[in-house]
Amino acid sequence: MYKLLRSILFCFSPEGVHHFSMNAFRFLCSTGLSRKMLSGIFSSRDAELTTGIFHLEFQNPVGLGAGFDKNALYLRELECLGFGFVEIGTVTPLPQAGNDKPRLFRLPKDKALINRMGFNNDGVKKIAMRLKEWKEKNGNSRLIIGGNIGKNKVTPNEDAWKDYEICFKELHPFVDYFVVNVSSPNTPGLRELQEKESLRKILMHLQMINNGKAKAKPILLKIAPDLTQEQIDDVIDLALEIKLDGLVATNTTISRDGLITNNAKITTIGAGGLSGWPLKNRSTEIVNYISKKTNGSIPIIASGGIFSAADAKEKLDAGASLVQVWTGFIYEGPGIVKQICKSLYK
Repeated sequence: MYKLLRSILFCFSPEGVHHFSMNAFRFLCSTGLSRKMLSGIFSSRDAELTTGIFHLEFQNPVGLGAGFDKNALYLRELECLGFGFVEIGTVTPLPQAGNDKPRLFRLPKDKALINRMGFNNDGVKKIAMRLKEWKEKNGNSRLIIGGNIGKNKVTPNEDAWKDYEICFKELHPFVDYFVVNVSSPNTPGLRELQEKESLRKILMHLQMINNGKAKAKPILLKIAPDLTQEQIDDVIDLALEIKLDGLVATNTTISRDGLITNNAKITTIGAGGLSGWPLKNRSTEIVNYISKKTNGSIPIIASGGIFSAADAKEKLDAGASLVQVWTGFIYEGPGIVKQICKSLYK
């Protein structure tokens, strides 16, 4: 059924379809009865799936990666689809429009997407208010919410720590964990912040603020799949040194190796981060490397090329504690969480 619907949706612009689809689903979720019915269809309620990590209890280990619900607009709808956790953002201090359109492209032959969104979001003040309202209206919800934070495009790298501080403080009361995003390829110069000393400055500053709170929130770092082994080792060393709560592996890649899609089309699309099936093996390699290098002492959320229970299990067997889908959600449809959960521990 979804394959037929997807063939129709894929006739239209990816970004437009995204908003149309989620707004349509919001309408379907507009009554308590309809939400209960949809949750019954799409949610998996097996207690065996419950995953405890970061001093949090996830109803299942399958989450939605950052970039899908940038502005925390669809939490109710995504909860109905059975996600164990949803990562909102990337959130920046000031609202920003992002890069010029078109900026999201499908590669159906490769089961992939290319995006150069550029951290388009409503800004931390508005998103924090939206999360506050969500918490007040949905006090019984067990949905875990992560806050993915970044810097504004106009902020120079030497002042980036200030942007992360602003977002951290504003979102702290309303999210369950944080992910520091320095690995998106779509904000000029951002990946330079992955260097060890730049990371140390940002992360230690956030940890200092966190330790002063009545209840500290887990802080994770999202890393790029394009890091060299030496750079990954630097991240691991720093994470162990400062006792970072965890890592998200991985963000999108700037590589175009091994794609089936015609080179002319790839060239026409231009710059952006590639996600989906082509990222699967590299993401698993990095998860496996980090897990073995640290003897499993650093919790990992795995992201990249997860379309099925087998893909999710591969990541978990490699050492991940949780998994995130994004491109797989687009290609496999709203039943992806239940499909994965149904087969994950069988």
